[in-house]
Amino acid sequence: MDGPCSGSSSSLPKNSELSTEQLRFLDQHFKAPEDLFHGASHHLLTTLLRDCSNLETHILHLHTSLARRTVSWISRSFAAKNSLHNLNLDLQNLSLLTTQHGIGSKKFRRVLGVELPQLAKEVLRIEAIRSYVETTLQLEALVGDLEDAVFCFMNCHTGNMFSAKLSNSSMSTDFGTKHELLLQAIKAMNDIEDVLVDLMRLQPRWCHLLRSVEVRVDKTLTILRPQVSADHRALLFSLGWPPKLSTSKVESGQVSDIPNPLSLMQGEKRKSYSLSFIALCALQHVQTRRELRQLNLLGQKKCKIQLWAIDELVSPIASRMDYHFSKWVDRPEFIFALTYKITRDFIAGIDDVLQPLIDRARLVSYSAKEAWVSAMVQVLSGFLASRILRTLAEKYNDKQMKSEVMPSWLHVIDLILTFDKQMHSLVSLETGHFLTDSERTEGLSRGISVLTIFCDRSDWLKIWAKIELKNAWKKLKTELKDERAWTVDDKYHTGVDLVSESEHYFLSTREDHRAPTIAEFSLKIAWEMIERSQNIPAILPRQQFIRSTAVKFLWYFFKVLLLQCKGIEFSVHDPDDTDLSRVCVLINAARYIKSRLQLWSDDVNFLEMKVAEEDCSSRRKEGSIDDSCFFGEEIRSLSEIETNWLMEIIAVLLREFETLSCEYLQKERHLEQEQEQISAAMDLSISVDFVEALDALRGHLHALRKVLNQHDFLDLWRSVAEGLDHYISCSATIKGIPPDYKWTNQIETDMQALFYVFQPFCVRPEAFFPCIRQNLKLLKMNKEKASYSEPGVTRTY
Repeated sequence: MDGPCSGSSSSLPKNSELSTEQLRFLDQHFKAPEDLFHGASHHLLTTLLRDCSNLETHILHLHTSLARRTVSWISRSFAAKNSLHNLNLDLQNLSLLTTQHGIGSKKFRRVLGVELPQLAKEVLRIEAIRSYVETTLQLEALVGDLEDAVFCFMNCHTGNMFSAKLSNSSMSTDFGTKHELLLQAIKAMNDIEDVLVDLMRLQPRWCHLLRSVEVRVDKTLTILRPQVSADHRALLFSLGWPPKLSTSKVESGQVSDIPNPLSLMQGEKRKSYSLSFIALCALQHVQTRRELRQLNLLGQKKCKIQLWAIDELVSPIASRMDYHFSKWVDRPEFIFALTYKITRDFIAGIDDVLQPLIDRARLVSYSAKEAWVSAMVQVLSGFLASRILRTLAEKYNDKQMKSEVMPSWLHVIDLILTFDKQMHSLVSLETGHFLTDSERTEGLSRGISVLTIFCDRSDWLKIWAKIELKNAWKKLKTELKDERAWTVDDKYHTGVDLVSESEHYFLSTREDHRAPTIAEFSLKIAWEMIERSQNIPAILPRQQFIRSTAVKFLWYFFKVLLLQCKGIEFSVHDPDDTDLSRVCVLINAARYIKSRLQLWSDDVNFLEMKVAEEDCSSRRKEGSIDDSCFFGEEIRSLSEIETNWLMEIIAVLLREFETLSCEYLQKERHLEQEQEQISAAMDLSISVDFVEALDALRGHLHALRKVLNQHDFLDLWRSVAEGLDHYISCSATIKGIPPDYKWTNQIETDMQALFYVFQPFCVRPEAFFPCIRQNLKLLKMNKEKASYSEPGVTRTY
């Protein structure tokens, strides 16, 4: 402590600033101005120093007495515990020596049933108190060490320690002292955390003790962390950080490297920065342990990749970048270019210099690259949210400016998506070699994506979705104006019969499904919107965006398909093959889109979104249908469209066949007509009234086979065969023939001709006409029976 004359560097307080007690104290010891220059001041100083020394001695004596009494109390509790244990053993031995009469006595039963349980409870209570006192004293000592270390650390910052007059040796000594005190404080916090973790695991009911310790540690950290960060920033400033930013070449489209001061550090500067960085990382490690314990207590989980030391590097750069960003609000591509340029130029030096320091600090699962990139992404995200997207959102809500905002919004989104890919590529250069591209992108996107903005602003997410949907619909309408939109590139158009059966039914591409180009185009637009949302970190916002864009767009296209089909009208008497082909093209489009949606739904990202969607209580309250996959409702709707249109074609074919064969199937006049030779090769005679119906059916089926996909064509001709089988078997031609009718062979010939129509589609077409085959068998049996009953016919056995 300095003498009274050493305070020339500091000014004395004014009389108005002194309290009444201070003025009374000065009046008692300095009654006249001359007392200041005589022995009164020296005598007063000696008295105050002696009183302070006596008080400190008294406090030390109290601490010693408290510790001695505590140890004495604990030793007595141990002695009481041992005595009770010995008493328990004596009672057990006594129970073995007592007689039957002694065991049954009331006094002994009272000892065993009442007194011993009470004694055991008392022992447990004493043990709990002892453990509580021990833990409290241990925590009190650790918190006291922490507060003392922080107090001494803060005292090192008083005075003129940052004055330029101080020598390098004094600065080095002062830095070493502060560093040691900081490490002591961090060690004390780690020890406290170890005790608190055990306390939560073994004694969860001691919540008041836990809360009181937490409050004191939080107060200490509130004082310590800002000072440590300030010291680290001062050290960075002395190293020349942040470097100067050259933006002239960015505006001209050229990119030049920026020198990294961290890579240029040498000697004592490098050592001082390393110690400061490790200390800041160690302090963050303690805070991370505390947060994890608190989150585990609440049953929550949280993942962070930010580093305080990296944030201190980014903070001064961000302030300089903000100046340039403000000039480029109307040219956001310059903003993204500058951010990427700075991130790329410094990432190698940061990884080389800081990653070994992170490893020395034992920060598990922390990466200098990821922390640097994540911090730069947050800087850019903050500016975009406050200065660009907010302005665009306000303009979008104005109906007069909505059309002008849409291109600008999409341009910013394109820049964001490109920037995110660049950031992921920077981080993925030397990390994630054992992961797939999807796994690597998914893991990084949770912390490194500018699209995180839309997770916090659902209104902006809705605006983005509306703009994307309008843009997609505009593209689709432009494509629909092209006459080639509904054309089909059919590789089966020629040489249909030369294609193998396995290739027939293995449908994978658009050509295999024989779908029009517009179907592929619509799926491409929908998938582009889905891909643009893949970097949205949160699952629910990503799911909401896809539902509002890609799914809605698909429903719009479904309406286009329905309108195309409604514009086609079939003639009942003579349906046009062109109209049938147009409907087949629509069926192919529906089936192709359905197959692609089923393939998309099997992706793990859509499975996760479906699970999150089912867990969302809001959708349950709406009473939505629970489909098995993400696109379940769309797939079900396409299946209905496909089935309805297919049944429409089947109905048209059956109605035409009924119209053309009505006279043949409902009257018996045709059985009396002369037979007409139809096919010399087969040597069969087919009824004239039946030929036209068979020829029309054969022509339609062959035309449909060239256009319709193989799966649906298989269902179509089998359904047509089933309908004809039912219709013909119930007609008068089959049922109205008497048993002895001589024209049974004609019916068999006509039915064989019907089977021959389906011969190109299967090996045994008669197998798909079970009712007709059964009726033919009955006719044949009746014919044989009638021939046996004629006069003059003898049976030979």
